Amino acid sequence: MKLQPPVKGIFFDLGWTLIAPRSGDWMLSPFGEKVFQKEKLDALPQDRVKAARKAGMDFLDTHHLLETVEEEYALFHQYYAMLAEALPELGVSAAAVKEVARDHVYNTENSYAFADAVPTLEALKGGYKLGVLSDTWPSIIPKLRAYGLYDFFDCFTFSYALGVYKPHPKMYEDALEKMALPPRQTVFVDDFTGNLEGARAAGIQPVLIGAKPQPDEAGDMPKIPSVSGLLALLP
Repeated sequence: MKLQPPVKGIFFDLGWTLIAPRSGDWMLSPFGEKVFQKEKLDALPQDRVKAARKAGMDFLDTHHLLETVEEEYALFHQYYAMLAEALPELGVSAAAVKEVARDHVYNTENSYAFADAVPTLEALKGGYKLGVLSDTWPSIIPKLRAYGLYDFFDCFTFSYALGVYKPHPKMYEDALEKMALPPRQTVFVDDFTGNLEGARAAGIQPVLIGAKPQPDEAGDMPKIPSVSGLLALLP
């Protein structure tokens, strides 16, 4: 299934599109899994674990409008403190909570770029305007630089700068304003169909990427197994 021409701009999600967490879990890095004792965590009643993690995520979601990495660290310190308090049998100390938060925010090695990310962006750069449209945090900037991805992009729309997540219309409006192209001339690659439906409602052509462990079904959308598959879809 080809995309409708002309395509002049491409927006990319980040997580499970261009980058992935080394542990497979965006919220618990390898160090975080060690401190929170993943085997013991997995052995606890999972309804309690899910409730604790949801409470932490609800806290993060209500404080998502921010500017600095320092603000991000303060939020994640609270997130891990809430998790430790809700699951006391893990025995995570206050000092360990600080270290997990610091590692989560400042350690760029907790995630990595997919092997085909840089080659695909190299192939597209110059022929298309390229943008990022992602639910993420201020620490993403040093991560993109560390992975050699940052300089490929002409514009960035980050949820933390707007205080809303996809598929909120503000995300797509901001991205389109920055790219300065008609929506029908743009494409968005994301791993979540709900986000792509939001893009389609804004007039952007959707492409579902199936790189995450449990990929969404594409329905009537074009689907690619990894980001390099986009090259074959472009008209």
